[in-house]
Amino acid sequence: MEKILQIDPQFTESAFKTYVDNIFIQIHTAIMTKELEKIKHFVNLEVYQSLETKLNDLNKQGLIQMYDELNVKETHLLTSEITENEMLIKVKIISRYMDYLIDESGKFVSGVNDHRVEKENYLTFSKKIQAKGQSINRKCPGCGASIDVNANGVCSYCNTTYNLNDKDWILVSISTS
Repeated sequence: MEKILQIDPQFTESAFKTYVDNIFIQIHTAIMTKELEKIKHFVNLEVYQSLETKLNDLNKQGLIQMYDELNVKETHLLTSEITENEMLIKVKIISRYMDYLIDESGKFVSGVNDHRVEKENYLTFSKKIQAKGQSINRKCPGCGASIDVNANGVCSYCNTTYNLNDKDWILVSISTS
C-alpha cells in the first residue's frame, strides 16, 4: 500500500474498504432488483457484461436471484500493484447471506433460504494513475449538477451516467469461491 500512498496520498485503507463493501452490496442488490444500470459506473465493461449475461439467463428461465440478509463480515486487502497506467488492489470479502432462486411469482425454486451461508469473494479494483486528484464533490458531465455516485451514478436532472472509469476505483474482476 505504500506505493499507492505515494501516488495517491489521500488514499486510506478504511475509506477504501467502505467503498468496496458498498459496491459489493450494490451489485448484489442490482441483481436482485434487475437494475444493473445502477452499478454500471462502478464496474468495467467486462464485469458489467458478465453480470448482464447472468441476469439475462435468469430472466429467460423466469427466475430471480435472491441474496437475503446480505452483509459483509470481513474485508481484507490482499495485494496491490502499480503498472505504468494504473493501480490495482485485490480484495477478499467474506460475506454472509441466504443465496437462492425464486420464480416470478415469488415461489422458492432452489438454494439456501433458511440460513445464511458464508462465502469468500475475490474482487480486483483498478484506478488510473492520472485519476489521483479527483474531487469528492462530483459534477455531472452532462449538466454540471452535483451527483451522488454512491446512490446510482446517474444525474437526477439530466439522466447522464457518471462514469468512474477515468476518475476513481472501479471493479475489474469479481469471483466467488
